[in-house]
Amino acid sequence: MTREGYIFVSVADLDEDIFVKASKTRQALHGDTVTVALVRRSPAPGRKYEGEIISVDERSKVPFVGVMHFVGAQAWVLMQSKTMPYDIEVDQQAALDLGAKQGMKVAALVDRFDRKDTTPLGHVVDVLGMPGDNETEMHAILTEFGLPYRFVQAVEDAADKIPDTIGPKELEGRRDFRDTTVFTIDPADAKDFDDALSYKVLPGGNLEVGVHIADVSYYVKPGSPVDKEAQERGTSVYLVDRTVPMLPEKLCNKLCSLRPGEDKLTFSVVFEITPQGRIMDRWFGRTVINSCRRYNYDEAQAIIEASLAAPLSEDAPAPDKAVAALHRIAEILRRKRFAAGAISFERPEMKVEVDDSGKPIRIYQRISKESNWLIEEFMLLANRSVAELIATDGRFNGKTSDKAKTFVYRVHADPSPEKVEYLRQFASTFGYKMGKTGGADTSRSINSLLDESRGKPEFGAFEILALRSMARACYTTQNIGHYGLAFGFYTHFTSPIRRYPDLMVHRLLALYLGGAGNQDRLYYEEQCGHASDRERLAADAERASVKYKLVEYMTEHVGEEFDGSISGITEWGMYVEVEPTKIEGMVPLRDIKSDFFDFDEENYRLVGRHTGLCYRLGDKVRIRVKSANLEQKLLDYELVEELDSRAVAPTAGKTVRKKPSRR
Repeated sequence: MTREGYIFVSVADLDEDIFVKASKTRQALHGDTVTVALVRRSPAPGRKYEGEIISVDERSKVPFVGVMHFVGAQAWVLMQSKTMPYDIEVDQQAALDLGAKQGMKVAALVDRFDRKDTTPLGHVVDVLGMPGDNETEMHAILTEFGLPYRFVQAVEDAADKIPDTIGPKELEGRRDFRDTTVFTIDPADAKDFDDALSYKVLPGGNLEVGVHIADVSYYVKPGSPVDKEAQERGTSVYLVDRTVPMLPEKLCNKLCSLRPGEDKLTFSVVFEITPQGRIMDRWFGRTVINSCRRYNYDEAQAIIEASLAAPLSEDAPAPDKAVAALHRIAEILRRKRFAAGAISFERPEMKVEVDDSGKPIRIYQRISKESNWLIEEFMLLANRSVAELIATDGRFNGKTSDKAKTFVYRVHADPSPEKVEYLRQFASTFGYKMGKTGGADTSRSINSLLDESRGKPEFGAFEILALRSMARACYTTQNIGHYGLAFGFYTHFTSPIRRYPDLMVHRLLALYLGGAGNQDRLYYEEQCGHASDRERLAADAERASVKYKLVEYMTEHVGEEFDGSISGITEWGMYVEVEPTKIEGMVPLRDIKSDFFDFDEENYRLVGRHTGLCYRLGDKVRIRVKSANLEQKLLDYELVEELDSRAVAPTAGKTVRKKPSRR
């Protein structure tokens, strides 16, 4: 739903949402489940369907966040949300009993909104605190997406009762790696270490490389209070200043964290690999390890760089030698993956550094190096090997077996042919010719286009459109492969501390290795759908927290000018990412004074009606920060209009005039 009152209804069987006018919503609100009638094909450009709501079948269980307001004996929660155009009337005494005070930010659920009601009626479910306080705002973001920010005491108590001893009983049936060189590589500020690598040179010169993952499934039993909570959460959530874990602290930071110098129970994939990176054998099973060294990425990177400059000395520590040797194997695996058609996106990952109070103090680019790639390649190898074991019924012949048992896969469908074709046409306006498309040819053509344009102004536009052509990865029991990674078989096995699908994979793998029969596909498909939904919500919450902090950061830069690039174009304005922070804001079309600009949807550009100036994705512009709205998480920029070497002359194409508006 929008602030203007119109809505978009998502229907599983349609390829596009149904647009519903504000007068046809029948009191439906954001997040509700509704019955919608398809009225007609929409006459509006860019929309296919138009409909009207027939009934509201279920009100959303996700609260709305607003500000508490008392007037006499009445109380309202005043909305500032982009998805809620109405204030909510609530029971005053119940709100006071929860500790709500005038001006506080609260969460409220809608109980009733009938045609005779002028406003929705509901109740306050949580008091978040005073607006602007960091804890209040982070909790508000989690609440808006229906995500918890604390464990109920019963779950904490259940976790505390899980035994933490490792004795003969716990070691039964486990392969012992405690005398093998085992190490972890993680971010410097990491608290949970859920994966480790082991390394040993075998007689004959081949390498034994183990990928060891915390055996969460040993501690978290199906149907237990901890399991039910983890299943509902689906994933850990990573906001700017905190992690909201899927599991209580005793598990994620203690029992299941592969801390150095401690015996730990793990589930492992162990490979025999030639020095040339060829996989000769695989073993799957439960293990016990004792990590001898915890590296952060910078420490591992220093070892890699030193080994590239000169061979490590004979008396170098064993884990240092292992890092150097495994880097060489990881480089081979990485080259093979991209040669097979993996997509190579290198969008800069911008991170927000906050102080102890949560105030943003620095925006910086996180750069991946060889130490990151080392871990990534071996985690990818373990994930694909587990998936291939089940899908091929242990044959590893590249063919799905008709005897394959129910499993949880991480899949990524092929890109949209229409969007890839649009990328081809868009690139041609800059003089680029894309190669063949379809299957792996598409990824190779996209990679070639990005390589050819890298370092040029249009590169950013090509990368944005290529990313938009990609499908969303998800979980399912139907294996269709992972397009972006160029894997025919793929799952998530390597992070059961923070992803519930990985925990399901561990349980299924343990069952099948133990000789169990096929498991209930319908049950696991339902769980895959839930996990995919929770993953999307967590990602949205993470982006919202980053956006909030970026807007907060820019409140101190209102009135300042920055160079930037156009990152998006719509009928109501252009989005611009400024340098060097990549913070995105919008330049509303109504604020551009030099001309009236029409949105040319077919060519994805803005064209000045009188001057002929044209703005396209990737164009360089200079902007001034006009305003920063923390509540809406919005930044408004304005063009510093110099007539203008940055805008290019319009090329041939149909110009479609649309009335600028704010959605």
